[in-house]
Amino acid sequence: MIDLHTHTTASDGRYPPAELVARAASAGVTVLAVTDHDTVSGCGAAAAACAAAGIAFVPGIEITAIHDEVDVHILGYFFDLTSPGLLTFLGEQRRQRLERLRLMIDRLGELGMPLDADAILQPAVDDPTKSAGRPWIAAQLVAAGHVATVNEAFDKWLERGKPAFVSRVGAGPADVIAYIHDAGGVASIAHPILLRRDAWIADLVANGLDALEAYHSKHDPAAVERYLAMAASLHISVTGGSDFHGHNTHGPFAPGSTSLPKAAYDALVLAAAAKQRFAH
Repeated sequence: MIDLHTHTTASDGRYPPAELVARAASAGVTVLAVTDHDTVSGCGAAAAACAAAGIAFVPGIEITAIHDEVDVHILGYFFDLTSPGLLTFLGEQRRQRLERLRLMIDRLGELGMPLDADAILQPAVDDPTKSAGRPWIAAQLVAAGHVATVNEAFDKWLERGKPAFVSRVGAGPADVIAYIHDAGGVASIAHPILLRRDAWIADLVANGLDALEAYHSKHDPAAVERYLAMAASLHISVTGGSDFHGHNTHGPFAPGSTSLPKAAYDALVLAAAAKQRFAH
């Protein structure tokens, strides 16, 4: 099994890197990428745990780009985890993320649901390896009794179009792709079925996109075939994975529940190697 899309507690996953890897090993995963949102802080521990478990580790990340006020998730693979340019960019992404969350908390207060923004965000301020997100706010809405569940918090207040939602600001897809390339990596569009902007993909390829995620837990067989055909017509690679978070709201309960075929993975490795040779 080859799973190139998983999350840890470094962003919005349930399990720390070592436990994620243990679950991946139990499920029979042989190649694993950790793709936390806008951070690589979980990759070191995951790489060490993979080495101990005999799993091939792929450095990964899922970066949120913004286009026409729509979140576009760009996966990066095989890049240098210590790239100064990428790390500086991620630091700015982190600052913008915290400011956005503070604005959402302020808005909830205006709506009669006061929460302590400093207390909610302090863990991310104290520890730069933690990537704060809306689930942190949702959990506090539940704890304060304003909603019964995290799902209700999103459905009523935190999703796009709901009263406490604040749009992101940030880099566009072309800039994100460029940062991944500058770090020596390849860039793939995540879960295009959820993006629902297939017409954008050709333009993203023109801006350097290397692959698209044809295999994903939310892609039915027809969607897989559609995106495989699209990738072939655009002459780009394909990626795939479970998008495992460990939370019921995200679907699959085990890493490897969606796997990238080995032939597709081998082609991606060759594409990454060719790009790195060209870059040097």
